[in-house]
Amino acid sequence: MLNMAEGLDRLGALATSPIMARLGAAFAQAGFEIAIVGGPVRDAILGRETHDLDLTTNARPDDILRIVKPLASATWDIGRAFGTIGAKIAGPSGSAESPRSLHGSLTRSAEPRSAWAQVEITTYRADSYDGATRKPTVEFGDSLDADLTRRDFTIGAMALRLPVPALVDPTGGVEDLLAGVLRTPGDPDVSFGDDPLRMLRAARFAGQLGFAVAPETLEAMTRLRASIRIVSPERVQGELVKLLESADPVRGIRLLVDTGLMDEILPEIPALRLEIDEHHHHKDVYEHSLTVLQQTIDLEHDRHPGAAPDVTLRLAALLHDIGKPATRKLEPGG
Repeated sequence: MLNMAEGLDRLGALATSPIMARLGAAFAQAGFEIAIVGGPVRDAILGRETHDLDLTTNARPDDILRIVKPLASATWDIGRAFGTIGAKIAGPSGSAESPRSLHGSLTRSAEPRSAWAQVEITTYRADSYDGATRKPTVEFGDSLDADLTRRDFTIGAMALRLPVPALVDPTGGVEDLLAGVLRTPGDPDVSFGDDPLRMLRAARFAGQLGFAVAPETLEAMTRLRASIRIVSPERVQGELVKLLESADPVRGIRLLVDTGLMDEILPEIPALRLEIDEHHHHKDVYEHSLTVLQQTIDLEHDRHPGAAPDVTLRLAALLHDIGKPATRKLEPGG
């Protein structure tokens, strides 16, 4: 069960870590807001290790670069058009900050006496979406609350202000974390209409976190399932890989099949739901395939504890019988 007091302690440790303190002080001195946002906040509350450090600010990209350059050993602006600047930020000179003190977000480097973090800092967004393609028209905003309410799920629509730590949660993300529920910040039809890939993210988060999907969100996923067709195959593939890498891919796959989304992206999976052979008491091929996938994951954990998920092996387990529906033939007499 989630202990919120411990979660708040972890948030405090994250906000006051030397690297976050440096960033917070630098932006405040320049007259701008800055906050840790999304996944790092969620994962700190849950006590999960995170490998991302995302921050958001009312500063524009040019200002972000100007502020972080004196603190950074490297910067990159490949995401500048979307308001994102990346940087490698070092802790104070001689800092012995642990490479794991930011919940796994720091990485060991060749710099033996200073910890560092790779961060991405993005200007507040207030995007609009093209009515046909749903591609976003990037618009920068000035409000943290407005930026948060346009995000995919309430559990990712939280921010931790710097340099003085303050949790910002305009959509009830903490409540949903405690309840283990995935819910969109606003109308799910609008949220999924803006970016249909969010429906696949729901399945991925279900697999990663073991959360249930709120009824109104689940209904919208079923209603809008066909809209996933406008999303590029590369983005769909990325979410499916993350789902297969998750702790419980079977949960996410069931969600995609039950909502009809899998019919749109990988129809071979729901096609495995053949009638049960009552004479031989066999499971249908779909349930059999999910069982094989779960057994494969269990075997991974037994033989290679702590190793990275073997996505290729998991995919092979899931798809090993996909030829059966197309080649099934009933002989006279059964």
